[in-house]
Amino acid sequence: MALGKRRTVREREAVLPGTGTGAAESTGRIGSWALAGGLALLSALIVFLDLITGEDLRVVPLLVVVPALASVFCTLRQTVWVAVWITVVVVASGLGGDGTFWDFVFGIGFTVLACALGVAACAARIRHATEMARLRSAAVALQRQILRPLPVVTDQVFAYGLYEPIEEDRFVGGDIYEVVESPYGTRVIIGDVQGKGLAAIGAGFAAIAAFREAAVREPTLTGVVEALEDAVVRHNVFSAQTGEAERFVTALVLGFGESGEDGVQAVNCGHLPPRLLHDGRASAVPMERTYVPLGLAGLSRETRTAESFAFPPGATLLVVTDGVTEARDAARAFYPLDERLVGWAGQGPRELLDALRVDLEKFTGGIRRDDVAALALRRAPGDGSPRPASAAEDARPVAGAGALSD
Repeated sequence: MALGKRRTVREREAVLPGTGTGAAESTGRIGSWALAGGLALLSALIVFLDLITGEDLRVVPLLVVVPALASVFCTLRQTVWVAVWITVVVVASGLGGDGTFWDFVFGIGFTVLACALGVAACAARIRHATEMARLRSAAVALQRQILRPLPVVTDQVFAYGLYEPIEEDRFVGGDIYEVVESPYGTRVIIGDVQGKGLAAIGAGFAAIAAFREAAVREPTLTGVVEALEDAVVRHNVFSAQTGEAERFVTALVLGFGESGEDGVQAVNCGHLPPRLLHDGRASAVPMERTYVPLGLAGLSRETRTAESFAFPPGATLLVVTDGVTEARDAARAFYPLDERLVGWAGQGPRELLDALRVDLEKFTGGIRRDDVAALALRRAPGDGSPRPASAAEDARPVAGAGALSD
């Protein structure tokens, strides 16, 4: 199989509000007409109260807080307009009052200072928001190189996915996945790096980079796993030299051959077994051996070997990380994945992941304690049939933070 035939379907770029340069300035949270109407009404009310209270209690000076409020919600142009309007109202009120000259000067000076501070605060907020948007855009571009958007379509499988890091401000967490089409078929990995944070992301990237290279180079699945082991060990050596903690990676590595009759090869390195959904039934795939996680082979005398299991046409193979199975509800009960899958056995990959995401959110009450990753894999037809419309068209993401799914 020529690698040039590789086919991928990428999700549409998620457009983040205010991520473009100057977007925070051009789009305010309050419309200009609504702002003008509200400001006119507030000014009229304050002036009316000031006329009623007279010189004993001046109310108009309270308007100086309006530019400060506008600096939080409005654009820079709107804030300047508010500041000018408030200054005009205060000056007009002072000219029509009976106060002394110095009271008038002091009031105008205080108003101008307050308005200037409001405009400066708005400019600082927009500048900070623009800078954060640029940094976020760069981070997203970098993290997309670590985990590609799903779905991915190869000559052997259609791969759909759900990915939700526990930290909402990140697109990548400690869970990893990858789908690579090679001369030996399609290789898939899903894994979970020990720990969280940037250090876990570094270990995950080391494993993914090694997998992308080895999946194309190594003719056997065990050769791919050995390359992954070496990569994690090398990363741990470097981490020890830099004073960081060494980490291991639980992983499930799958191999889909050219022919659907070959079934699926798998090497389980301390990961959860896959679930097979077919003919209205759902069950865990029995794995004869589960080996130590990647990075810990030196602690075991076992040699990792691949085993095979059937993957019938029309079946869906679901692989998840422990962020799914170890999710807890308010009573600290674990998420009953296998029980839920029985009711979803007849659904397609996209619908299955949608149902899983929604049910997990409901079960945990929106409180997640670990990254969540899931891949739903379906065998591609070997008769040249067109790919499913759900994979070839409208690669819509599953709703939710950090979702990279169709």
